[in-house]
Amino acid sequence: MLNIVLVEPEIPNNTGNIGRLCVGTESRLHLIHPFGFVINDKNLKRSGLDYWVHLDVTEYQNIAEWMSQIPDQSRVFLMSSHAEKSYLENQFQDEDWLVFGKESVGLSAEVLALFENHLTIPMSPLIRSFNIANSVAFVIGEAKRQIGLGI
Repeated sequence: MLNIVLVEPEIPNNTGNIGRLCVGTESRLHLIHPFGFVINDKNLKRSGLDYWVHLDVTEYQNIAEWMSQIPDQSRVFLMSSHAEKSYLENQFQDEDWLVFGKESVGLSAEVLALFENHLTIPMSPLIRSFNIANSVAFVIGEAKRQIGLGI
């Protein structure tokens, strides 16, 4: 299983969509507080539909609590539009941690400084970023393709 980490998610619809994606790809979802919504928000449930009950999800109060659960920090990959290496150049493994920042600003400099592996998703210079749910889908798809688990 892949581990998908959302740091301080702000938009319930995106988190719901990502939760549904995690169920469909047999990935775990890790959510780091604070959130920009209440976890039982109707939009979260609407986006996740009735799949939310099947989701393997863990909530953490802060980055330190989440980091204490990581067995191998070399397998943590932070997604950033400022990274130089594309996620398409990376070699993913089962149990990797794929980390995405909040919708408005991405990952903070403090979080980025905690790990060495920073990856970007190539995109046109006409946009600053992709929607986070789309970004997660890109990266899960490539990681699953590489490790041969199919989707």
